[in-house]
Amino acid sequence: MMLTEEQLKNDLDALKKIALKHKSAGSEFETKKTIINGLELDAFCRIPNNLYEVYRLSLEDSHTTFLVYQEERYSFGETFDAASRMGRVLIEQYRVRKGDRVGICARNSAEWCIAYMAATIVGAIVVPMNSWWQGRELEFGVVDSGCKTIFIDPPRRSQLAPYIEKLGLSLIDIKPERQDASSSEFFSLIKDAVPLSEAEIRNFNVMPEDDASIMYTSGSTGNPKGVLSTHRNITNALYTWKYVKEINEILRPELVEENPQYQDSILANVPLFHCTGSHAQFLLSIIYKRKFVMMYKWEADEALRLIEKERITIFHGVPTMTWELMQSKNFNTTDLRSLRGVSGGGAARPPEHLNMMLNRFPKEAVPGLGYGLTETNAIGAIISGKFYQTRPNSTGRPTPPVTSLQIFDQLGNSLPTGQIGEVGIKGPTVMKGYWKNPVATEEVMRNGWFITGDIGMLDKTGFLIILDRAKDIVIRGGENIGCAEVEYAFHEHSAVSEVSVYGIPDERLGEALCATVMIRPGEDVDEKILKEFLGNRIAAFKVPEKIFLQHEQLPRGSTGKIAKKQIRTQTIEKLQA
Repeated sequence: MMLTEEQLKNDLDALKKIALKHKSAGSEFETKKTIINGLELDAFCRIPNNLYEVYRLSLEDSHTTFLVYQEERYSFGETFDAASRMGRVLIEQYRVRKGDRVGICARNSAEWCIAYMAATIVGAIVVPMNSWWQGRELEFGVVDSGCKTIFIDPPRRSQLAPYIEKLGLSLIDIKPERQDASSSEFFSLIKDAVPLSEAEIRNFNVMPEDDASIMYTSGSTGNPKGVLSTHRNITNALYTWKYVKEINEILRPELVEENPQYQDSILANVPLFHCTGSHAQFLLSIIYKRKFVMMYKWEADEALRLIEKERITIFHGVPTMTWELMQSKNFNTTDLRSLRGVSGGGAARPPEHLNMMLNRFPKEAVPGLGYGLTETNAIGAIISGKFYQTRPNSTGRPTPPVTSLQIFDQLGNSLPTGQIGEVGIKGPTVMKGYWKNPVATEEVMRNGWFITGDIGMLDKTGFLIILDRAKDIVIRGGENIGCAEVEYAFHEHSAVSEVSVYGIPDERLGEALCATVMIRPGEDVDEKILKEFLGNRIAAFKVPEKIFLQHEQLPRGSTGKIAKKQIRTQTIEKLQA
């Protein structure tokens, strides 16, 4: 039910009072001024100091099911034990030390989660690599991060094979196709290992400001950039979500089940190398004591089957996934009674999709949407329930209590309510910086504010509305694609003279990637040839769905640059016609 403007104001006033009380002195969510990366910021002061202390929380329900992958099931206790054993393996067999980078290059699995925990327990920096990457992209990630030890599955091992010896890599195999006596298979390595004791782990002396992860994000200029985050960055993100959940439940007590019929559970339907997967789904499940059910790959029908079989309570993914669920022929015959939330992030959701969700999902399944970036550990703004129904074009209000959000003009001045500008985010969840790239870091940080590249405005009630992007990025089904990277790949083909890569609106994916290419005189190539060429150089999701070929020069703007906006508009008009 939509709220009237008066009801909305009253609810927001009530929420503000609840929020202030919920972070009062002595509470779990108490905040204090803290110097972080040279800045004085409000941060939680009573939460776990590092990720190991987060993992220990799971032992309160050690026998409860945690990780589910196909026929595999692991309790919280079994998962923690395996991570402690793998931590010893990393230290004693692979000589991993605090600050060393440890890569994970695999599809979602229990091993992925345990590897992440093990690396961060011993103070290493975990590097989740994009499992869509091809060999050359993987080589870049390994060289850029400086990984020497990598958890890897067979498809990624095959892609990386030409570079393994040259890079001097030690590999730990996840679900290898063949095993022998010398195999470094994941569970074989930890079978006889003694779990690290709490005293041993404390001696690693992992502090809140120590580096925890490097997650790669596609930028607008060439190669992906490594987003370096600390333990404090990640723990503050996790407890921000917990805080928002609790204050919303106080405002809406009808959302709370006194005697839940089903274990709290979430369907892991996005890759763990994204913040949505690793933070909002996996790590947050430890705090919530939530069952984490991983899919082999995204398929709407399989998702519906798992929702019914595992009694999933939270469906959370890119908005495209929710749309595909509702389009499935099996939607109406699937038992969805366990669902208590259907939320999304990573891309915009058209308001008409929200109306469809409200009509088709059980009324107990509260719709929601979040906004954040890898650089902010997925924190920014969030909206759900009646607020979302009342402001369907918004991605929510800034996430309290440690995140600030402002709109800036091109000169860096803060803009008032209703004015359109670039979105800036500030708080303890903002990255430490881009790995080994101070120039790129300086370009996006302004007096402690991370300048997102998104164009938006704050309305009179403080809701954020995203209007456009300043950076040359296309978001296809939640995957960020740097147009420049794809353009560079095109230019490696001898027949390509000029190219412009851009996104156009797409109902299912949010945006579809397109390219307009000028072919050199006398060359004979077609769309199929170029797609095959690109497929050997960049991940499949980065290959444009439509490639338009011409022999004329691409249109230019007044500065002589290729007029990408004009080309994009012409393509949209052409497709509509």
